[in-house]
Amino acid sequence: MLKVLVTGAAGFIGAHVAKALIEQGHSIVGLDNLNSYYDPALKRARLDALVPSQAFEFHECDLADEAAVSAIFERNDFDRVIHLGAQAGVRYSIDNPQAYAASNLNGFLNILEACRRAKTPHLVFASSSSVYGANTAQPFSTAHSTEHPVSLYAATKKANEMMAHSYAHLYDLPVTGLRFFTVYGPWGRPDMAYWSFTKKIMAGDAIDIFNNGHHARDFTYIDDVVEGVVRVMDHIAAADENWDAAQPHPATSSAPYRIFNIGNSQPVALMDFIAAIEKATGQQAVKNMLPMQQGDVAETSADVSALQDVVGFAPDTPLEAGIARFVAWYREFHGV
Repeated sequence: MLKVLVTGAAGFIGAHVAKALIEQGHSIVGLDNLNSYYDPALKRARLDALVPSQAFEFHECDLADEAAVSAIFERNDFDRVIHLGAQAGVRYSIDNPQAYAASNLNGFLNILEACRRAKTPHLVFASSSSVYGANTAQPFSTAHSTEHPVSLYAATKKANEMMAHSYAHLYDLPVTGLRFFTVYGPWGRPDMAYWSFTKKIMAGDAIDIFNNGHHARDFTYIDDVVEGVVRVMDHIAAADENWDAAQPHPATSSAPYRIFNIGNSQPVALMDFIAAIEKATGQQAVKNMLPMQQGDVAETSADVSALQDVVGFAPDTPLEAGIARFVAWYREFHGV
């Protein structure tokens, strides 16, 4: 049994990860600030599903509060830290940049510092496919450059990777970053397209379709993401003995640092995605076609060969199956 800190434990991915670890027999300390980026009632409902377990202890805490984060580490000896807490959302970062600096930069620094002082055996942290930014080479590979983010959110995730590497190099802290690709499923986030599309389609309201529908996304089902996170947690990052400083690979290092993609590797056209929701709900969407949004990218697709080679797993849940499960959960949760 391991003692694991899960930040963002009331969030979509964090709650699922905490549940999976509890089921495996681990002891979990959860941390979340329960902010109002979206309805905190949903976050509390996720926690309610976890709190009955004797293996789960929750702290309402802001990552940017250095003293509070330090106090949690001082009271616990963590075998692993899974850092999933962050200010999410690409478009929200355009209007609210300070929120991203506080949570994603200062908050992550506080986690790194606490892990350094505690000599945490392995820190696993959430990055994002958004770091690939202006890169159009598909599928996105961890060997690709990520020097051209197109949103502040993406820039903070890129910064997290660089901050983590510096701590791995300076303090020999094992760190692994996971670039998630459009995660969806039950208990998801209301600001994500699949949730808002489902809600509006079932209500008979029009849905906004940006870039005139010419998007494609590597939609990744939540259970696959959780499986990837849990497997990576137990594969502690180590220095790459073959790393060449003259030709540096961006996803490995002479320090104990590693980056992986976690995606389904089967990009789906946006219109096909909407068709899957229509099929699951049994209703046709009223479509409002619009141009590309600021900070968005046209396509994402994950090369997960490195993840498969190292931990023996690659996401594979078909979109139609995943969407059907989400819609069934949505109906039950909202009683519709």
